[in-house]
Amino acid sequence: MPTALLILNAGSSSLKFAIYQAGPAGDLQAEYRGAIEEIGRNGRFQVFHAPDAGGLVDQAVTAANHEQALKQVLDWLEARHPGQEFHAAGHRVVHGGADFIHPVRIDEQVLSKLESLVPLSPLHQPHSLAGIRALARLRPDLPQVACFDTAFHHTLPPLARQFALPREFGERGIRRYGFHGLSYEHIASVLPDYLGAAAAGRVVVAHLGNGASLCAMRQRQSVETSMSFTPLDGLPMASRCGALDPGVLLYLLREEGMGLEQLDDLLHHRAGLLGVSGISGDVRTLLESDHPHAAEALDQFAYRVSQAIAGHAVALEGIDALVFTAGIGEHAAPVRAAICRRLAWLGLTLDEAANRRHAPCISAPHSSVSAWIIPTDEERVIARHAWTLA
Repeated sequence: MPTALLILNAGSSSLKFAIYQAGPAGDLQAEYRGAIEEIGRNGRFQVFHAPDAGGLVDQAVTAANHEQALKQVLDWLEARHPGQEFHAAGHRVVHGGADFIHPVRIDEQVLSKLESLVPLSPLHQPHSLAGIRALARLRPDLPQVACFDTAFHHTLPPLARQFALPREFGERGIRRYGFHGLSYEHIASVLPDYLGAAAAGRVVVAHLGNGASLCAMRQRQSVETSMSFTPLDGLPMASRCGALDPGVLLYLLREEGMGLEQLDDLLHHRAGLLGVSGISGDVRTLLESDHPHAAEALDQFAYRVSQAIAGHAVALEGIDALVFTAGIGEHAAPVRAAICRRLAWLGLTLDEAANRRHAPCISAPHSSVSAWIIPTDEERVIARHAWTLA
């Protein structure tokens, strides 16, 4: 039986991929990671050897669409491992709606239901579907599995799911779904390795990257999360606004004469850290800058994140542990420190030296709330489901 797994994450102009190998006991090891960027333009094809992060490919490519990009990936793999067959392919799909609360093997009926969810995720869902359909044309006999960013949050209680709108809107699917679920699923799966028995307690996980959100977990299940109907809500992000008074949108439409496309561009691409700083949405760039607007953007980010963590502690009726993950959460020590200092009143005492060296545990021994850095691995979650369901 083939043991290789193809993991795909299709974006609007990119195709990220990973190759996993399953061992005799079903243990999964990443072999390659890579991406084709700038699909539809002059792009780049990069591949890294996953175990040591060594670069294998970095070249200019032209791919008019996702199918051409995927074909170049498959051709490269065939040249490197002639005759290799895949056990299955796993896809990151942002939205599973109310029905898809677990990963699922893809067939035409599933595809049809996923198409119906495009209005709920117009910026992400079409690209995931493009990747699925492209692979079906190139490898029609290859089993494909969809893994959903919303699925982990299906345990949200009704109070956390509902908006304060007339019930008829909720019945039409306008409700809080939550996102980054594949990341949270991975963190939940490894929490006992770090926290022991405390993993079943009151844990807030901060997934802080270009997209940023929080998840409050009890018994390693989601009971609250900061993103809601779309990934725009909640924390400010690299270029997304986060929570915003809806009256601002009405004002921009009515008084500023903004069209829907302008508003969409503002909220998704010109807000967040980029909008406040006027410099960049990349935390690394802002940390290196001496411009006061860079410092202001970082201060606002830390303030909003700590404020939201406190809100998630309300959902848990307390907090036992705080976990940082994703790009900012795993690597930006000054941002973690700024967040933790604002949470000292909750009983969190930071170990400054441990934080600077990115130790797994960054709270002081006497801290009543422990703080951790746990790397996320969404691809491994997808690979595990693809291996099981195919």
